[in-house]
Amino acid sequence: MTLPRLPATLPGLRVGLYGGSFNPPHRGHAHVARLALQRLRLDRIWWLVSPGNPLKSTDGLPDVERRLAAVATVARHPRAVVTDLEARLGTRYTIDLVRRLTRLRPSVRFVLVIGADNWATFHRWGGWKEIARTLPIAVVDRPGATFAALASPAARAFAGARIAERDAGLLADLRPPAWVFLAGVKVPLSSSDLRRAAGKA
Repeated sequence: MTLPRLPATLPGLRVGLYGGSFNPPHRGHAHVARLALQRLRLDRIWWLVSPGNPLKSTDGLPDVERRLAAVATVARHPRAVVTDLEARLGTRYTIDLVRRLTRLRPSVRFVLVIGADNWATFHRWGGWKEIARTLPIAVVDRPGATFAALASPAARAFAGARIAERDAGLLADLRPPAWVFLAGVKVPLSSSDLRRAAGKA
């Protein structure tokens, strides 16, 4: 059996995992990726273009190849890697991806990078507590999602594992559970708003 090709890594590399449908990708996504690279002191950020969010309808979702090409035009950074790794590994849920990656690349320091809107509903993700106990998590603030994220079941469940924002650069080296909330300039864009504006919602 041939294993799917993973992006190149080295032992100790600090890699952010930034997944989504990216339908369509926009400068708000790019802002999150750049902020994570800078504040978390990452060596790479992998844009994981997913086959589809299990919590959302995939009706009208463009195929992975088209979204990969679209993301490549937005994720322009020398340390950014755009990949359809989830499709290659056959994983649909984040917990399955986390299990596979930590088994295949045990010496890489992975950090899960998610938006505050996703942290607000993180408790609905399959195996969410296992995810948080396996990888450090960086939560990037999003317009209108701050309060819901910080008052979420996940935030309460792992309140003792939250680190100060000033220590964000240490996150990749910490033993999970560990998470940080990254504030800063917020870009008021969403893929759903862009689809509605284009008449594709």
